[in-house]
This record gives sequence, structure tokens and C-alpha cells, in this order.
Amino acid sequence: MKKNLQTLKIVVIFALTISFNFSFSQEDKTSYSIGLTSDQFFGFAPNVTVEYKLNDKIGVSAYGVFWGGGTGAAWGNWTEFGGGVNLYLAEGITLNPNLGFTFGNLLSKGAADGQLGGIAGDGIVPNLFFNVDVPKLESEVYVGYYAPLRNEAPANGSTLAYLHYWANAGYKVSTSFSFGAHFEHLKRTKDDIGGKLDYYQWLGPYIQLNVPKIVGFLRLSAGPEVKNGLQAKDSFYKLSTGFTF
Repeated sequence: MKKNLQTLKIVVIFALTISFNFSFSQEDKTSYSIGLTSDQFFGFAPNVTVEYKLNDKIGVSAYGVFWGGGTGAAWGNWTEFGGGVNLYLAEGITLNPNLGFTFGNLLSKGAADGQLGGIAGDGIVPNLFFNVDVPKLESEVYVGYYAPLRNEAPANGSTLAYLHYWANAGYKVSTSFSFGAHFEHLKRTKDDIGGKLDYYQWLGPYIQLNVPKIVGFLRLSAGPEVKNGLQAKDSFYKLSTGFTF
């Protein structure tokens, strides 16, 4: 009996040791990022990303966007979730292609039934990020195509699809401050009733404050609208913040 208890203790200690070491290894390779963005069109839209780094060249990632925090609340509390890979092309240069899915009613129903009409599998979102973060330069390019995954549109309505992309680039004055320019465009590419539409297109400068200690930042972007198919506005602005740990 004593021998069995001693054996059991050894097995438990061994298992706990492996579990601790594995957990430490997992923590060392896993990162979590949270971002908060607010602008004139989408309103407040928090987002999170989790990545597990397989090696120096590639990681697997998952992300979520809480669009329902802003105007997305009227689209069946719109939510986006997906995953992909993060490719480390060179020091400070990454490419992150993803495949996402939306939950709500914007794409599949054309937002026909508002907050109460949300469904799972509303749409599909192939997208990618290209990032540059080197000593004196920072840049980000995003392209996402939002297409309906189901057709639940009413008889007098239509499914919808959108193209959303932006590009920015900036100069790092120091580790704590940078500035640059931002261009962004949101276009409706499919609507059998209302046709295609440029929701907004704008170009302007940004300033960014960085906190290297917590890998955090605060960015304000603002500038004139180049094109708007909804209503004329003389300017556009976006506030973003986030951190990684």
C-alpha cells in the first residue's frame, strides 16, 4: 500500500512538473492584444487578438471584433470572429491573412430586422493585415471583404457585401512618439436594390503616443473626406488605443 502511495505521489509530482513547464512554455509563446477604436461611422468597436507562436517564422492567431459596441448594435448586435496565421517575413515585418465570420443580420438580411434579427453565420470575411515596425518606420495595411454567407433577405430586400481597407505609414520620432498619414475607404459592393455605394473615403494625418513598457499606444487620426455617398461631411476622425501582453 505504501509503495503504491509513493508511486502515486511520484506520478503526481512528475505530472505537475510537466504541466508547469508546459504552461510556462505556452505563456512564453502566447500573446494577447486588445484594441479600442471609435470613429464617426462604426462608433465604438473593441477588438482582441490571441496568437500562439509556433516558431520564429509563423504563428497561429484568432481574433474577435465587438462591432455591436457601436452602430453594429442595429445590425443584430453584429459580431466578427476568425483566425489565421501570422507570417514573420523579416525583422519587424509581418503578414497576417485571416478568415473571419460575422454574426448578425447586416450581410445576410441587409439589416432588414434590426437588433432582433441577428443570426449565426451572417457572413464570411477573408482579410489580411500587413505590418511594418522597424526602428524609424511604422506602417499598417488592412483589406477585408465582407460577403453574405446566407441569403435571408426579405422579398423586397437584398443581401449586402462590403470592401473595407486602409493604409497608413508613419515616422518614429522616438520610442514614445510617432506621426504619419492614414487613408481609409468603405464601399458597398453588392446591393440588388440600392446598388453600389461609397460610404466614406478619407485621408489625413495621425499622431501616436507609445508606451514601450506595456507595448501600448494612443492614436488620433483626422482629416478631410474625399468622398461620401451618405451625406457630405467636411472631416473624419478616429481614436484608437491598445496594448499587448
